Amino acid sequence: MKFLPQEFYVKIFYEYYTGKKLDLTNPIEFNQKLQWLKVYYRPSILTQLVDKYEVRKYVEDKVGPQYLNKLLGVYFKVSDLNYNELPEQFVIKAVHGYNFNILVPDKSKLNRFKAGLLMRKWMTKNQYYRGGMEWAYKNVKPKIIAEEYLTEEGKPSISDYKYFFFNGEPKFIQVDLDRSIGHVRSYVDMNWKTLDFTTIGIDKFEGQITIPKNHEEMTAVATALASDFPFVRVDLYNIGGKIVFGEMTFYPTDGRMDFAPDEYNKVIGNYLKLPQIPKGAKYIT
Repeated sequence: MKFLPQEFYVKIFYEYYTGKKLDLTNPIEFNQKLQWLKVYYRPSILTQLVDKYEVRKYVEDKVGPQYLNKLLGVYFKVSDLNYNELPEQFVIKAVHGYNFNILVPDKSKLNRFKAGLLMRKWMTKNQYYRGGMEWAYKNVKPKIIAEEYLTEEGKPSISDYKYFFFNGEPKFIQVDLDRSIGHVRSYVDMNWKTLDFTTIGIDKFEGQITIPKNHEEMTAVATALASDFPFVRVDLYNIGGKIVFGEMTFYPTDGRMDFAPDEYNKVIGNYLKLPQIPKGAKYIT
Protein backbone atom coordinates (compact mmCIF):
# COMPACT_ATOMS: atom_id res chain seq x y z
CA MET A 1 0.00 0.00 0.00
CA LYS A 2 3.03 2.28 0.06
CA PHE A 3 2.19 3.33 -3.50
CA LEU A 4 -0.76 5.31 -2.12
CA PRO A 5 -0.49 9.08 -1.64
CA GLN A 6 1.02 9.86 1.76
CA GLU A 7 -2.03 11.79 2.97
CA PHE A 8 -4.28 8.80 2.27
CA TYR A 9 -1.84 6.16 3.47
CA VAL A 10 -1.26 7.67 6.93
CA LYS A 11 -5.01 7.59 7.60
CA ILE A 12 -5.08 3.84 6.93
CA PHE A 13 -1.84 3.33 8.85
CA TYR A 14 -3.10 5.22 11.90
CA GLU A 15 -6.49 3.49 12.02
CA TYR A 16 -4.88 0.06 11.58
CA TYR A 17 -2.61 0.51 14.60
CA THR A 18 -4.89 2.51 16.91
CA GLY A 19 -8.41 1.59 15.89
CA LYS A 20 -9.22 5.30 15.67
CA LYS A 21 -10.21 7.39 12.66
CA LEU A 22 -7.85 10.14 11.56
CA ASP A 23 -9.21 13.50 10.43
CA LEU A 24 -6.25 15.47 9.11
CA THR A 25 -8.38 18.60 8.87
CA ASN A 26 -8.94 18.58 12.63
CA PRO A 27 -6.47 16.34 14.50
CA ILE A 28 -7.07 16.34 18.25
CA GLU A 29 -4.90 13.75 19.96
CA PHE A 30 -1.11 13.84 20.14
CA ASN A 31 -0.51 10.97 17.72
CA GLN A 32 -3.08 12.38 15.32
CA LYS A 33 -1.14 15.63 15.23
CA LEU A 34 2.08 13.71 14.59
CA GLN A 35 0.41 12.21 11.51
CA TRP A 36 -0.43 15.76 10.39
CA LEU A 37 3.20 16.79 10.84
CA LYS A 38 4.34 13.79 8.78
CA VAL A 39 2.27 14.98 5.86
CA TYR A 40 2.36 18.78 5.98
CA TYR A 41 5.47 19.86 7.92
CA ARG A 42 8.49 19.60 5.59
CA PRO A 43 11.34 21.98 6.44
CA SER A 44 14.43 20.54 4.76
CA ILE A 45 16.44 20.69 8.01
CA LEU A 46 14.45 17.73 9.34
CA THR A 47 16.34 15.45 6.96
CA GLN A 48 19.61 16.47 8.63
CA LEU A 49 18.26 16.18 12.16
CA VAL A 50 16.93 12.62 11.91
CA ASP A 51 20.22 11.46 10.36
CA LYS A 52 22.29 10.19 13.30
CA TYR A 53 25.51 11.35 11.63
CA GLU A 54 24.47 14.65 10.05
CA VAL A 55 22.72 15.81 13.26
CA ARG A 56 26.11 15.95 14.97
CA LYS A 57 26.96 19.18 13.15
CA TYR A 58 23.70 20.74 14.32
CA VAL A 59 24.40 19.75 17.93
CA GLU A 60 27.95 21.06 17.71
CA ASP A 61 26.74 24.41 16.37
CA LYS A 62 23.91 24.77 18.90
CA VAL A 63 25.44 23.55 22.16
CA GLY A 64 29.03 22.46 21.47
CA PRO A 65 30.90 19.23 20.67
CA GLN A 66 31.27 18.31 24.35
CA TYR A 67 27.77 16.80 24.32
CA LEU A 68 28.44 14.40 21.44
CA ASN A 69 29.34 10.75 21.90
CA LYS A 70 32.75 9.84 20.46
CA LEU A 71 32.51 8.93 16.78
CA LEU A 72 34.66 5.91 15.82
CA GLY A 73 33.84 5.60 12.13
CA VAL A 74 31.48 6.44 9.26
CA TYR A 75 30.83 3.86 6.53
CA PHE A 76 28.96 4.30 3.27
CA LYS A 77 29.33 0.59 2.48
CA VAL A 78 29.23 -2.28 4.96
CA SER A 79 32.42 -3.66 3.43
CA ASP A 80 34.25 -0.48 4.51
CA LEU A 81 33.83 -1.35 8.20
CA ASN A 82 37.13 -2.64 9.60
CA TYR A 83 36.65 -4.31 12.96
CA ASN A 84 40.39 -4.26 13.61
CA GLU A 85 40.24 -0.47 13.80
CA LEU A 86 37.51 -0.52 16.45
CA PRO A 87 37.98 -0.92 20.23
CA GLU A 88 36.82 -3.94 22.23
CA GLN A 89 33.49 -2.22 22.93
CA PHE A 90 31.46 -0.09 20.51
CA VAL A 91 28.00 0.53 19.07
CA ILE A 92 27.07 0.23 15.40
CA LYS A 93 24.13 2.27 14.08
CA ALA A 94 22.48 2.90 10.76
CA VAL A 95 21.77 6.62 10.57
CA HIS A 96 18.55 6.44 8.55
CA GLY A 97 16.04 4.68 10.80
CA TYR A 98 15.25 3.52 14.30
CA ASN A 99 16.11 0.21 15.99
CA PHE A 100 19.05 -0.07 13.58
CA ASN A 101 21.59 -0.73 16.36
CA ILE A 102 24.12 -3.39 17.30
CA LEU A 103 25.56 -3.13 20.82
CA VAL A 104 28.99 -4.72 21.07
CA PRO A 105 30.13 -5.01 24.71
CA ASP A 106 32.78 -7.59 23.71
CA LYS A 107 34.16 -7.58 20.16
CA SER A 108 35.52 -11.12 20.51
CA LYS A 109 31.97 -12.46 20.90
CA LEU A 110 30.47 -10.62 17.95
CA ASN A 111 29.25 -12.81 15.09
CA ARG A 112 30.64 -10.68 12.29
CA PHE A 113 28.93 -12.65 9.54
CA LYS A 114 25.46 -12.15 11.06
CA ALA A 115 26.24 -8.52 11.84
CA GLY A 116 27.22 -7.97 8.21
CA LEU A 117 24.00 -9.54 6.94
CA LEU A 118 21.95 -7.34 9.28
CA MET A 119 23.77 -4.16 8.24
CA ARG A 120 23.34 -4.97 4.56
CA LYS A 121 19.62 -5.38 5.22
CA TRP A 122 19.58 -1.96 6.91
CA MET A 123 21.26 -0.36 3.92
CA THR A 124 18.42 -1.46 1.63
CA LYS A 125 15.75 0.12 3.87
CA ASN A 126 14.18 3.53 3.63
CA GLN A 127 12.47 4.56 6.86
CA TYR A 128 9.86 6.60 5.00
CA TYR A 129 8.60 3.53 3.15
CA ARG A 130 9.47 1.05 5.91
CA GLY A 131 7.04 2.56 8.40
CA GLY A 132 4.32 5.15 8.40
CA MET A 133 5.79 7.50 5.80
CA GLU A 134 7.70 9.73 8.20
CA TRP A 135 8.61 12.55 5.81
CA ALA A 136 11.84 13.60 7.55
CA TYR A 137 13.45 10.24 6.69
CA LYS A 138 12.50 10.19 3.01
CA ASN A 139 15.76 11.63 1.66
CA VAL A 140 18.26 10.44 4.28
CA LYS A 141 21.19 8.69 2.60
CA PRO A 142 21.92 5.30 4.23
CA LYS A 143 25.14 5.18 6.23
CA ILE A 144 26.61 3.17 9.10
CA ILE A 145 28.39 4.78 12.04
CA ALA A 146 30.31 3.35 14.97
CA GLU A 147 30.29 5.17 18.29
CA GLU A 148 31.75 4.71 21.72
CA TYR A 149 29.98 2.14 23.93
CA LEU A 150 28.40 3.91 26.89
CA THR A 151 28.03 2.31 30.31
CA GLU A 152 26.59 3.60 33.55
CA GLU A 153 28.27 2.40 36.73
CA GLY A 154 26.13 0.04 38.78
CA LYS A 155 23.47 -0.34 36.08
CA PRO A 156 22.95 -3.11 33.49
CA SER A 157 21.95 -0.51 30.88
CA ILE A 158 22.12 3.25 30.65
CA SER A 159 19.11 5.40 31.53
CA ASP A 160 17.54 7.40 28.71
CA TYR A 161 16.03 10.86 29.25
CA LYS A 162 13.64 11.94 26.50
CA TYR A 163 12.46 15.56 26.62
CA PHE A 164 9.11 16.31 24.94
CA PHE A 165 9.03 19.84 23.48
CA PHE A 166 5.90 21.54 22.22
CA ASN A 167 6.44 24.77 20.28
CA GLY A 168 9.82 25.17 21.96
CA GLU A 169 8.61 24.53 25.51
CA PRO A 170 9.54 21.38 27.48
CA LYS A 171 6.45 19.84 29.05
CA PHE A 172 7.64 16.50 30.42
CA ILE A 173 10.41 13.90 30.33
CA GLN A 174 10.16 10.23 29.48
CA VAL A 175 12.69 8.21 31.49
CA ASP A 176 13.52 4.70 30.26
CA LEU A 177 15.25 2.32 32.66
CA ASP A 178 16.69 -1.20 32.59
CA ARG A 179 16.20 -1.80 28.87
CA SER A 180 18.39 -4.91 28.90
CA ILE A 181 16.75 -6.77 31.80
CA GLY A 182 13.14 -5.58 32.03
CA HIS A 183 12.30 -2.30 30.36
CA VAL A 184 10.28 0.09 32.52
CA ARG A 185 9.31 3.71 31.93
CA SER A 186 8.28 6.76 33.90
CA TYR A 187 7.03 10.16 32.88
CA VAL A 188 7.94 13.16 35.02
CA ASP A 189 7.18 16.84 34.76
CA MET A 190 9.87 19.50 34.56
CA ASN A 191 10.14 19.46 38.36
CA TRP A 192 10.74 15.69 38.21
CA LYS A 193 7.40 14.88 39.79
CA THR A 194 5.99 11.56 38.57
CA LEU A 195 3.04 11.95 36.19
CA ASP A 196 -0.03 9.73 36.12
CA PHE A 197 0.19 8.37 32.59
CA THR A 198 2.32 5.81 30.81
CA THR A 199 2.74 4.32 27.34
CA ILE A 200 0.61 1.37 26.29
CA GLY A 201 2.80 -1.74 26.11
CA ILE A 202 5.60 -0.54 28.42
CA ASP A 203 5.53 -1.33 32.15
CA LYS A 204 5.37 1.70 34.39
CA PHE A 205 8.27 2.25 36.80
CA GLU A 206 6.78 2.31 40.28
CA GLY A 207 9.76 3.77 42.12
CA GLN A 208 11.07 7.29 42.48
CA ILE A 209 13.22 8.62 39.65
CA THR A 210 16.65 9.79 40.79
CA ILE A 211 17.07 13.39 39.68
CA PRO A 212 20.42 14.00 37.94
CA LYS A 213 22.45 16.63 39.76
CA ASN A 214 22.98 18.53 36.51
CA HIS A 215 19.35 18.29 35.40
CA GLU A 216 19.17 22.06 34.82
CA GLU A 217 22.03 21.81 32.32
CA MET A 218 20.27 18.89 30.65
CA THR A 219 17.15 20.99 30.19
CA ALA A 220 19.17 23.91 28.83
CA VAL A 221 20.91 21.67 26.29
CA ALA A 222 17.66 20.09 25.16
CA THR A 223 15.93 23.48 24.92
CA ALA A 224 18.67 24.93 22.73
CA LEU A 225 18.25 22.04 20.30
CA ALA A 226 14.44 22.08 20.27
CA SER A 227 13.56 25.75 20.13
CA ASP A 228 12.67 26.00 16.43
CA PHE A 229 10.06 23.25 15.99
CA PRO A 230 6.35 22.71 16.73
CA PHE A 231 7.20 19.33 18.22
CA VAL A 232 10.41 17.42 18.82
CA ARG A 233 11.66 14.91 21.35
CA VAL A 234 15.29 15.38 22.39
CA ASP A 235 16.99 12.31 23.86
CA LEU A 236 19.91 12.63 26.26
CA TYR A 237 22.03 10.33 28.41
CA ASN A 238 23.72 11.27 31.66
CA ILE A 239 26.82 9.18 32.26
CA GLY A 240 28.41 9.93 35.62
CA GLY A 241 27.40 13.57 35.31
CA LYS A 242 28.43 13.85 31.64
CA ILE A 243 25.52 14.77 29.37
CA VAL A 244 25.56 12.92 26.04
CA PHE A 245 23.26 13.65 23.11
CA GLY A 246 21.24 10.70 21.83
CA GLU A 247 18.96 11.80 19.00
CA MET A 248 16.13 14.09 17.90
CA THR A 249 12.80 12.47 17.11
CA PHE A 250 9.89 14.15 15.36
CA TYR A 251 7.46 11.20 15.27
CA PRO A 252 7.85 9.07 18.42
CA THR A 253 6.79 5.45 17.81
CA ASP A 254 5.72 6.53 14.32
CA GLY A 255 2.71 8.23 15.90
CA ARG A 256 0.95 4.98 16.73
CA MET A 257 1.59 4.19 20.41
CA ASP A 258 -1.04 5.75 22.61
CA PHE A 259 -0.80 6.89 26.21
CA ALA A 260 -2.82 5.39 29.05
CA PRO A 261 -5.20 6.40 30.54
CA ASP A 262 -6.71 7.35 27.19
CA GLU A 263 -7.64 10.89 28.28
CA TYR A 264 -3.96 11.87 28.16
CA ASN A 265 -3.87 11.47 24.39
CA LYS A 266 -6.02 14.60 24.19
CA VAL A 267 -4.32 16.36 27.10
CA ILE A 268 -0.91 15.97 25.48
CA GLY A 269 -2.38 16.74 22.06
CA ASN A 270 -3.50 20.10 23.43
CA TYR A 271 0.13 21.00 24.14
CA LEU A 272 0.91 20.92 20.42
CA LYS A 273 -0.22 23.94 18.42
CA LEU A 274 0.12 23.03 14.77
CA PRO A 275 1.61 25.68 12.46
CA GLN A 276 -0.39 27.26 9.67
CA ILE A 277 0.20 26.16 6.10
CA PRO A 278 1.01 29.30 4.05
CA LYS A 279 -1.79 30.51 1.84
CA GLY A 280 -1.55 28.95 -1.59
CA ALA A 281 0.92 26.28 -0.42
CA LYS A 282 0.34 22.59 0.19
CA TYR A 283 3.11 22.10 2.74
CA ILE A 284 5.17 24.01 5.28
CA THR A 285 8.68 24.08 3.91
